[in-house]
Amino acid sequence: MSGVSPWPLVRQGDRNHPVQTLQDLLREAGYPVSVDGIFGPLTDQAVRSFQQAKHLNVDGIVGPQTWGALIVTVRRGSTGDAVRGVQEEFQFRNLSGDPGKGIAIDGVFGPKTEAAVRGFQQALHADIPSVVVDGIVGPVTWQALVSGMLSF
Repeated sequence: MSGVSPWPLVRQGDRNHPVQTLQDLLREAGYPVSVDGIFGPLTDQAVRSFQQAKHLNVDGIVGPQTWGALIVTVRRGSTGDAVRGVQEEFQFRNLSGDPGKGIAIDGVFGPKTEAAVRGFQQALHADIPSVVVDGIVGPVTWQALVSGMLSF
């Protein structure tokens, strides 16, 4: 995975990107947190419960092991909170300033989400030949998204 930025460390007190994506992934895993972009006590509690359930170090810090356990591979036809997380990532990269111009955050992996994923993968592939342009959000694409690659 050389070339892909490392997973960010996210902890209580953090705000905005990638906290919303973390919260979407926690929801996908069955933890009913609000997706508000604020890593507060309830998100911390959910992270610790998730870490305990997955036999990870229970420290409330979302690093490489926790991200790796949280991510879910999604592709065209997928639905749910993990898809919302992917869509949050593209809304984060929407430079127009108009949320209506970005991908809708609707939890449905349709043609627009797939096109955005393929475009992102194509841009990564130009610098990192090991990145596959397949429209599927697996571990490498998740890591590139969550780490903030190609965002300005």
